Amino acid sequence: MRPFRSARTVLLLLSLTLLLGGCRALDFYDRTLEQPAPPGMAPPYEMAMRSLPEYRIEPPDILQIELLKLVPIPPYRVESYDVLQMKVLNTFLDQPIDGYFLVEAEGTVNLGPAYGTIRVVGMTVEEAQREIKTKLEQVLARPEVSVQLARASGMQPITGPYLVGPDGTVNLRQYGSVHVSGKTLTEAKLALEKHLASFVDSPEVSIDVASYNSKVYYIITEGAGQGDNVVRVPITGNETVLDAISQVQGLSQVSSKRVWIARPAPGGYGCEQQLPVDWVAITKGGATATNYQILPGDRVFIASDPVIAFHTTVSKIIGPVERVLGFGSLVGSTVRTFQLTGVRQTTF
Repeated sequence: MRPFRSARTVLLLLSLTLLLGGCRALDFYDRTLEQPAPPGMAPPYEMAMRSLPEYRIEPPDILQIELLKLVPIPPYRVESYDVLQMKVLNTFLDQPIDGYFLVEAEGTVNLGPAYGTIRVVGMTVEEAQREIKTKLEQVLARPEVSVQLARASGMQPITGPYLVGPDGTVNLRQYGSVHVSGKTLTEAKLALEKHLASFVDSPEVSIDVASYNSKVYYIITEGAGQGDNVVRVPITGNETVLDAISQVQGLSQVSSKRVWIARPAPGGYGCEQQLPVDWVAITKGGATATNYQILPGDRVFIASDPVIAFHTTVSKIIGPVERVLGFGSLVGSTVRTFQLTGVRQTTF
């Protein structure tokens, strides 16, 4: 038992030494950078919010695209299952021709019992009108024919939501793909209209972002030596630190009140930017100075409680040793039990 007690004493003294001496992690952050920034460069906060730069589309955003008019490029040739609007004057009174007529699978339209059917597939609207007039002149005197294309079956509707793929394009199905990644909504609108001009006459496109999925920020909760938790949250442009922490239901049981924003440096600058948050001030005091506005790519870091972190570290160090010593003590007790049992049996 004495070796076991001695080991426990050494571990206890080591733990007290670490507790009194404290633990310091390597930190390359230069505290001299924590100088008041000029007013124009101060980070935005709750009472001084700023609009984000013009949104640029990236995967995996979802776009709502609407084609305001779907008119095929002339001359359009009639196809099966197209719908033609026809109006004919000087017809029989009991069999007028005035309405919508479906081009059947055989490529013909049925004008009625008195007029029969006529094949129009492959013709332009003007050619179909002349052909129908020629057909009606066989049974009518001086028919006046008007034909318009009411619906083109070959023109697939475009309106709907579209996911921006990993390659930065939206797939418009039979109309092909258009690259929109990195473009603003205005630039994407022009790109879509230019592409659709090969299929549609004078296309007019309306585009909006249905789901903002590409611009995000991260909430990192330090786990006091038990692993960190990372939550990815889409950004809408009006979040603050309080909004971010509300996404993880507040501070956890292992968290301290040390919170800061780690903001990625602009391109070409190898410096880190940390914005310390006064948690007590922005919650209990209602202060807004450190309730910073969240920007895309920010890391909201919640540090762990140092006491809990120290307890976890010591437990990780002492736990294996205690198990080994406990196993040794169990083996020793078992051996002594067998020895005493053997002595008693011999004496008896």
